[in-house]
Amino acid sequence: MTASGISRGTEALPTLAALHREGQPIVMITAYDHPGGRIAEEGGADVVLVGDSAANTVLGYATTREISVDELLVLTRAVRRAVRSIPIVGDLPFGSYEASDELAVRTATRFVREAGCDAVKLEGAGEMLPRVRAIIAAGIPVVGHVGLLPQSVTSADGYRARGRDVEQALGIIADAESLAVAGCAAIVVEAVPSEIGVLITERVDVPVIGIGAGASVDGQVLVYHDLLGYGEARPAKFVRRYLAAHELFVDAVRRWAADVRSGSFPSSEEGYGVASDVLDEVKARL
Repeated sequence: MTASGISRGTEALPTLAALHREGQPIVMITAYDHPGGRIAEEGGADVVLVGDSAANTVLGYATTREISVDELLVLTRAVRRAVRSIPIVGDLPFGSYEASDELAVRTATRFVREAGCDAVKLEGAGEMLPRVRAIIAAGIPVVGHVGLLPQSVTSADGYRARGRDVEQALGIIADAESLAVAGCAAIVVEAVPSEIGVLITERVDVPVIGIGAGASVDGQVLVYHDLLGYGEARPAKFVRRYLAAHELFVDAVRRWAADVRSGSFPSSEEGYGVASDVLDEVKARL
């Protein structure tokens, strides 16, 4: 039990539970395809989230609400084929779990059986708590998500920090507590003041993974494309870019296109040869 009386969640994700017990920061990153999964694992991530943010970063949708279960399952299977030694968490897309416990369990089961997920993630508490409990009762670990809930955002100006007034802050803290009590294996806290992130971390005894929730939570998650500067979206305040991949890729394509147009690509070393007697016979038969 913590000082606040919130009980420890299930250790359904042993990797995260062990890191949490040892006080080691947890590193989570999103991935959406086989190369991304390989990079995440080789780069030293502790856990991969196949996020519904694929809607924006990979599929070109305006919001995360537009991606379907089938689309996200294709991407998740690709990541699973790459990632061997660390857990994968699959995001349940908007509309795939909210309506009933049966729907939630059915969707979560698909992510485990068809895509090899070790856990699933869903947004919100309150009315979603029965969904969380039902999925856990079905033997599937759940990662909760509080603070800014992208699936609830319907316009660009909706992507704002949460928890800056008393009632909203108290509500987010209560949501995190209720998710921990329900048995979540970890909780993602998005876009809240750092001080609220601290209060949540102090009051729940499961790993708290922040994205724009300050440095004093139990771990951090970022979107792969944001971290690498790969894409056109303007990064959120909490994003630190470690590479300008988009610019590097554009430059590489431009240089290749210039080489094609100048005739310098491909060179003789970049082609295949054929024995002269074979070529002579081919010509003779023609």
